[in-house]
Amino acid sequence: MLLSKDKIYLALNTALSTGADFAEVFVERTLNKTISMISRGSSSNIDSIVDRTISGIGIRAYKDLRSAYSSTSDFSIDGIKRCAESVASSISDSSRLVSDFFLTERVNANIHKIKVVPSSVRNVFKVDLLKSALAAATNRDSKITQVMGTYLDVDRNILVANSEGLLTTDRQIRVRMSVNAVASDNGECQTGSCSPGRSMGLELFDSITPSDIGNEAARSALVKLSAPYCKAGVFPVAIENGFGGVIFHESTGHSLEASSVAYSNSEFTGKIGEKIANEKVTAIDDGTIANAWGSVNIDDEGTPTERKVLIENGILKRYMVDRFNGRRMNMPSSGSARRQDFSFCPTSRMTNTFIAAGNDEDEDIISSIEYGIYARKMGGGSVNPMTGAFNFAVDEAYMIEKGKITYPVRGCSLIGKGSEVIKNIDMVGKHLLTGQGMCGSSSGSIPTDVGQPLIRVKSITVGGR
Repeated sequence: MLLSKDKIYLALNTALSTGADFAEVFVERTLNKTISMISRGSSSNIDSIVDRTISGIGIRAYKDLRSAYSSTSDFSIDGIKRCAESVASSISDSSRLVSDFFLTERVNANIHKIKVVPSSVRNVFKVDLLKSALAAATNRDSKITQVMGTYLDVDRNILVANSEGLLTTDRQIRVRMSVNAVASDNGECQTGSCSPGRSMGLELFDSITPSDIGNEAARSALVKLSAPYCKAGVFPVAIENGFGGVIFHESTGHSLEASSVAYSNSEFTGKIGEKIANEKVTAIDDGTIANAWGSVNIDDEGTPTERKVLIENGILKRYMVDRFNGRRMNMPSSGSARRQDFSFCPTSRMTNTFIAAGNDEDEDIISSIEYGIYARKMGGGSVNPMTGAFNFAVDEAYMIEKGKITYPVRGCSLIGKGSEVIKNIDMVGKHLLTGQGMCGSSSGSIPTDVGQPLIRVKSITVGGR
């Protein structure tokens, strides 16, 4: 066990000692390994190998709608007591008799089958995986002048206990590889990337080979190298499956998190039961998908994750709720509390969030557009959850003319408002695919999946030249 029961009881009782009605202890020990390589021409060199251990305790207490949180990496009795006392003093300066509670351990079902634990594999094998990816990118075309690759594995062990008697643990293992390729010609440079990841061990590379990752990064860079700039305007846009789902994640998903909704900082506050999207849109957040990048057996408050239908045929059904914000909303936790590590207080966050498959054929979606944009790969973006205003880069885009995909364009972006774009999604394809990313918010950076089938947005502002 990451922390003895005696120390857990000490932390909880101390946090409760000034009148809090709930206390929680979160303990973490995480091993992170990152290997970085750079390839220029035929030469590949290891840039760095970093092993990092994250180890600490977070203590939190509530009193009605007040919350206090503190963390420490000191596992001694004195260190834990000081941390808990800082929480208690933030709740009140009074004292009370602490009510009795008894910790009962709960064992969670593990939905992630791990075949090859990363920490059991030597670095040389992981370096060879990266070399294979970089070689594939470099050898694809002489215009690929530089390739950078990163291998990451995470072995996260957590313990959660609270004054309601919960005591539970979880182990979360993830592996990811990221390749960025630079294509150069006549003084012009463009980059392409590919970054798959899963909640699994080294068996990830049995289904997604390093060569595939390197080839995809190089292909994307080469496509953009000769592409003219996109024209600005208001057009219909077809957004491809996989990481295309980031537009829903950012433009709408964040506005459905309790961290925004509970404080009326979301355009969707108080709209459960109302139609907020086109009837073809059903959106889901599902932390129970086996081996998915954003899945967890339990959230960072110890609540089992759920499959949550957020929007069903255009009707808003649910929010993503953590324990504390659930108090303010009078709603139970939906297993949505997440944090980067013990130093962050958890709040409601997404896991694997996607637009569900529809009934439209991909060919019909493309052919329905007389003149518009085909967004094959989305890039990064930003959103204001209160207003829903967003701006996204399109990493790889093509023109659609007379119902056919014609030539690639670059410098394309999509600009709009979440509540408007989900109403304008009027065609949804059949082939759901997800993409992996890291989502940053008030509780730090966490792994999330985004996804969708090919969709059509009938009208959206396209930024360009």
